Amino acid sequence: MGLWDKLMGEFIDVIEWTDDSPDTLVYRFPTHNKEIQMDSSLIVRDSQKAVFVYRGQIADVFEPGHYKLATANMPIMTTLQHWTHGFNSPFKSEVYYFNTRQYTDLKWGTPNPITLRDREFGVLRVRAFGSYSMRVADPEKVMQEISGTESRYAVSQIENQLRAAIISKFTDTVAQSQVPFLDYAANLNEFSDAVKPVIAEELSRFGLQLETFYVQNVSLPPQVEKLLDQRAGMAALGDLDQYTKFQMAEAIPQAAQTAGDGGLAGAGLGAGMGLAMGQHMANSLAGGIGAPPQQAGGVFAQPQTAAAYAHPQAAAQQPAPAAEPKVMVRCGQCKTLCEEEQRFCHSCGNKMFE
Repeated sequence: MGLWDKLMGEFIDVIEWTDDSPDTLVYRFPTHNKEIQMDSSLIVRDSQKAVFVYRGQIADVFEPGHYKLATANMPIMTTLQHWTHGFNSPFKSEVYYFNTRQYTDLKWGTPNPITLRDREFGVLRVRAFGSYSMRVADPEKVMQEISGTESRYAVSQIENQLRAAIISKFTDTVAQSQVPFLDYAANLNEFSDAVKPVIAEELSRFGLQLETFYVQNVSLPPQVEKLLDQRAGMAALGDLDQYTKFQMAEAIPQAAQTAGDGGLAGAGLGAGMGLAMGQHMANSLAGGIGAPPQQAGGVFAQPQTAAAYAHPQAAAQQPAPAAEPKVMVRCGQCKTLCEEEQRFCHSCGNKMFE
């Protein structure tokens, strides 16, 4: 390399940057040990801004366009360099390119459940996640607040800071809304709209502009979701008494089929369920015609006399007759204690007496 080539290598004629990465926020053009010549070309592409820094101080900021560097379009640099008479000489300066395009599909989410007070369920621990997009709005503030003099600054370097701010503001907004958890799914758009201005204000502190913000899901821990599903299932049953009758009616044919196949246990089960079904129906009928209530242990009270029906108040004052003690016998197969009047063991279905 000749002397002329060496000297020319120390000067910069063209300043430009082509973004070759998906998340570069700031890029410093390499000017180390080099000087920028007057009348050099500065190329700032769409979705870029160029910032000149002279001796650690931000000088001129260039919007997208093609420039020939001169004192006319570098007023701050001219003042800092004391080019009062328009002296055109090579100069040293750092040049930073800021990518102003929109960074989309950035993720946020709660690493740990956040504790909220719900009007219906009490204290809940919920998780939430979503996405947002942002861009550089103020290059000078971005440099002063986050990127500094780094040669390359990526979005990933500030994502944790932004995610922490989003989670904090989201938690406050949801807690203040006092919306029941069961209504969260129907209010995701409202939550997004409510949180967005607060997040936008937080990002503006760093020179960034929030473009979109979405709350995509709010959920409970798996064990709590399971309990909620059980509660929903119980509510879906409606009248538990009717559901019990239906289950018993469905089980009787199955037990009868088992008995028809020669299974003794199945026969006992079918007969036991038949007796239980009959007792359940008797209880329902007795309740329907004004019969006296069922006593503890499933034994009906003694029927009232005609005088009792004629004078119900006097009958109500009479003490209920004591229930006769039941004779218990032990099943010969499973050794379970059963009432003597039962024909089948309620535990194994074994026939008690021949």
